[in-house]
Amino acid sequence: MQTLRIKSRSSDGATEDPTGARPGPGRGLSPLLMGAATAVAAVGALLALTGSGSPLRGPCTLFFLLAAPAAAVAAALRGLDPYARTLAALAGSVVLNMLVAQGMLAVHRWSVHGGVIAVTALSLLLLLWVLLRKSE
Repeated sequence: MQTLRIKSRSSDGATEDPTGARPGPGRGLSPLLMGAATAVAAVGALLALTGSGSPLRGPCTLFFLLAAPAAAVAAALRGLDPYARTLAALAGSVVLNMLVAQGMLAVHRWSVHGGVIAVTALSLLLLLWVLLRKSE
């Protein structure tokens, strides 16, 4: 019978992680939550554009209308600390939604489909601008 010797982390010469991050439960929670939020937002946009009668249509669409512009604004504000960036991104999201609604009402072309498409297009344009600016 053979005995296996297991070396501890401190005795094998491995260096510590300089960020202080530890492996274990809860470490991968942030990407999981971001993936779930993306899925809920995508379902909200899909339900709004298809005209589904699902009871989840309202909450998921509202989440999409807040999350899509907020993600685009947050990507543009990389220099701020996380709390300030979150607050500014949510405020920017509300402003973008209000501008879309006001513009559509001013030209008498209000529709749910048009609003979702306009917010999506403006969010994608802002993300594209951020990506182009970063590559320069």
